[in-house]
Amino acid sequence: MLIVQKYGGSSVADATCIKRVAGIIAERYSEGHDLVVVLSAQGDTTDDLIEKAAELNPNPTRREMDVLLSTGEQISIALMAMALESMGLPVVTLTAWQVPIRTSSDYSAARIKKIETERLRNELDKRRIVIVAGFQGLNKNDDITTLGRGGSDTTAVALAAALHADLCQIFTDVEGVYSADPRKVKSARKLDEITYDEMLELASLGAQVLHNRSVELAKRYGVNLEVLSSFVRASGTIVKEVTKLETSKISGVAKDNNVARIAILGLRDEPGIAFKVFRVVSSAKINVDIILQSIGRESTKDISFTVPSADMDTAVKALEAQRDALGFASISADASVSKVSIVGAGMMSATGIATLMFEALYDAKVNISMISTSEIKISVLVNESDADRAIQAIHDKFFG
Repeated sequence: MLIVQKYGGSSVADATCIKRVAGIIAERYSEGHDLVVVLSAQGDTTDDLIEKAAELNPNPTRREMDVLLSTGEQISIALMAMALESMGLPVVTLTAWQVPIRTSSDYSAARIKKIETERLRNELDKRRIVIVAGFQGLNKNDDITTLGRGGSDTTAVALAAALHADLCQIFTDVEGVYSADPRKVKSARKLDEITYDEMLELASLGAQVLHNRSVELAKRYGVNLEVLSSFVRASGTIVKEVTKLETSKISGVAKDNNVARIAILGLRDEPGIAFKVFRVVSSAKINVDIILQSIGRESTKDISFTVPSADMDTAVKALEAQRDALGFASISADASVSKVSIVGAGMMSATGIATLMFEALYDAKVNISMISTSEIKISVLVNESDADRAIQAIHDKFFG
């Protein structure tokens, strides 16, 4: 069986962790499996490298940042290879350009376009454990690129898809996917399985177990995906197309603090005004999430929407520059908000889910400022100071 394994930064944070992971790899190898192992940078290495760059240049180019940040994964794969060699196991390390993994040229946010598999298969045919640096790639100019934070998940799933692997295992510091963040909600339950769609929503809504692009790839190519712990030997959570049982109407509760609300007041109430507003925002390459438009009054209306908190100032600046063209009275922005969401495929065939969620927030005295829904998701915007209490109240309501 061909297995692709990915180990996150906390799983390889120090020598003790690396030895523990090497033991897991050795065990799978001794069972006769072919192994491709993807590693992230150790612990806080990426953050440390970002700080080093800031000491020299507060605004470095993304190209040079990719050159710098890609080194973290190279350290991890070399150290892991040394640990496995000390155990007498055959191993080879490959950077993304040795594979190679070809990407777009969007530095710091590149997307994988193609993975050559000849070198990988040659090494596997020699019964070597292949250790690949995650998070990185090579563009058409042979420049180093990175896939964005959490990109090693995407590397692993993409390799599993390209190699038609039997299983892709994502090892982390928790035992699987939980109904809520177990570090915030003590009663959070580990899920035995979850659908791709539910996992994608949770990943996009702030759950930090899997990178959302990795889930997209897994769904598109039907990759068998398992999330499990490198610290505890236990079965994890299987991510799949259809789950066997709908034991709960919702699968999880998530929180995202990386959000800001922008309100534009006194817009002209005329056809096309929403298009004009969001054309300005999209031209600044900013994603918009929840949108709320008021009923027109006295020939004006208000529009509120959310953006990533890091893009708040840019969005406000772009809109202010078009104040005369858009004709609004005022604009305000607030980054002290959080998006709290529930996700569950069971919502499609159940009634009263929103009522239960809103009742939980009412009981916890949490005010809602915006609401967004889809077939398997309900998201609300609340004050950041209320977010943890909101998650606990909602989780208690649905999971007891």
